Amino acid sequence: MCVVLVFAGFRILSSKMGLANMFNTMINTSFDLLINTVFYIMAIAVLAGAFAGILTEFGGLALINKGLAWLMKPIYDLPGASIMSVLTTYFSDNPAILTLCDDKRFRQYFKKYQLPALTNLGTAFGMGLMITVYMIGLSDVDEHLGLAVLIGNLGAVIGSIISTKIMMHYTKAHYGIEAWCEENIGYQMDFINYREIREGNIGSRFMNAVLEGGHSGVGMGMAIIPGVLIICTVVLMLTNGPGPEGLYTGKAYEGIGLLPVIGEKLNFILQPLFGFSSAEAIAVPITSLGAAGAAIGLIPNMIGAGLANVNDVAVFTAMCMCWSGYLSTHTAMMDSLKCRELTGRAIFAHTIGGLCAGITANWIFKIVLFLVE
Repeated sequence: MCVVLVFAGFRILSSKMGLANMFNTMINTSFDLLINTVFYIMAIAVLAGAFAGILTEFGGLALINKGLAWLMKPIYDLPGASIMSVLTTYFSDNPAILTLCDDKRFRQYFKKYQLPALTNLGTAFGMGLMITVYMIGLSDVDEHLGLAVLIGNLGAVIGSIISTKIMMHYTKAHYGIEAWCEENIGYQMDFINYREIREGNIGSRFMNAVLEGGHSGVGMGMAIIPGVLIICTVVLMLTNGPGPEGLYTGKAYEGIGLLPVIGEKLNFILQPLFGFSSAEAIAVPITSLGAAGAAIGLIPNMIGAGLANVNDVAVFTAMCMCWSGYLSTHTAMMDSLKCRELTGRAIFAHTIGGLCAGITANWIFKIVLFLVE
C-alpha cells in the first residue's frame, strides 16, 4: 500500500507538472528552503538558545518558575514543579520534558494520573521562544505585529489548558487519583527553591552558559532540517500553482494548487473559526502537525504574496506553538513515559487543544484590535 500511495502521489504531480519539472522543482525548492529558511531559523535558534542558557544559569528561569508555580494547581491541576516542563519546552523543544520526567526527584511531586499529561502540557509550548522571535522578525508586517504574536502566545496557553484537561479526563479513569509516581525515593530535592549552577566564577559561568545554549540551538537547527525540507517541499508543491506565465519550468516553489482548492471547499468553516485571509493559509497549521519549523518556514512567502496578514500571524503563532509537530513526537514521548496505551488519547486531546488555540487567538485579536482602533 505504501508503494502504491507513493507512486500515486508522484503520478498526480507529474501528470500536471511533467516528470522532469516535478523532480527539478522538488530539488530546487528543498535547496532554497535549506539556504534561505533553515539557516535563518538556525541563527534564531542559536541566539535564543544562548539567551535561554543565561536565564537558566543566573536564576532568571528559577525566578519565573517560583513566581508562576502557584498558578499550576488551579489552572492545570498539576503541582507547582510542572511549570518547569512549560519553561524547558518553551526555551527548547518538546522532548525536553523527557529529561525532567526521567528524574525521580521531579516525579516525586506527581501522582500517576498527572505525569502523562505533561506530554500535552509541554508540547503546547514546544519551540515557543524560537517561534515567537521568528514571528516578530517577519518583514512586510509592521502594524500590530507584536500584539499579534503576544495574542498568539496567549492562544497557545488556552490550547494547553484544554489539551491537558482533556488528557487528564482519560488518565484519571486509567490510573485513579490516589497513586503517586514515587512513593519513597530516600531523599528530597526542592525544585522550587533550589537550582543547580555551573562551577567557576561569574565570567566562566556566563561564557559556558552562552556557548552551551548556542550549541543547543545549533542542534535544534540541525534537527529541523529533515522536517523543513521534506514536509515543507511537499506542502508547497500541493499549495502553490505554476510559474508566473502559467507554465511549469522546474523552478522552486511551483506546484499543483491542491490545498487551496480544499481550503476553498472548507472556507465556510475555516473563515469564521480561524479568520484565514486566503485558502492557502490552511497549509501552515497542517504543516505544523508534523514540524513547527517547516510550518513557520511557509509564512514569509505567504505574506510576501499577500496570502496572509497580521491576523493570520496571531493564529499561526498559536497553532504552530501549541501543535509544534506533535504528531511526530507524541508517540515517542508517551512511550518514554511508559504510557503507550494512552498515546491515542494524548493525540486526540492535543488535536482539540490546537484547534481551540487557533480559534481563541483569532477572536481575541479581532476583539483587541477593535478596541484599540
